[in-house]
Amino acid sequence: MNMRKVSVVRIYLTEGEGLAQKLFQHLHDREKLRGVSLFRAISGFGGSGRVHSASLLDTSLDLPLVLEFFDDPERVDLVLEHIQDSIQPGHLVRWAAEINE
Repeated sequence: MNMRKVSVVRIYLTEGEGLAQKLFQHLHDREKLRGVSLFRAISGFGGSGRVHSASLLDTSLDLPLVLEFFDDPERVDLVLEHIQDSIQPGHLVRWAAEINE
């Protein structure tokens, strides 16, 4: 099996920020990345310690979101330059990975 090196990026957001859909559209329409996924969590917290969660009794509109994408490391470097001003410090994680070809 042939493997190719990629970089994976995970950005932690909340629905209330209104940034997730804008970033998703930008990554799809302008950056043309190999893969992008947007996940909605059922519960989570960050640096503030405030828990964002959903229960059967309420439909919270401030749930945690994770936007994840991958591509060649050089391509990811360029994309991060374009979106870095939109991401709060401590809300982006990046790691090296491999995909099968």
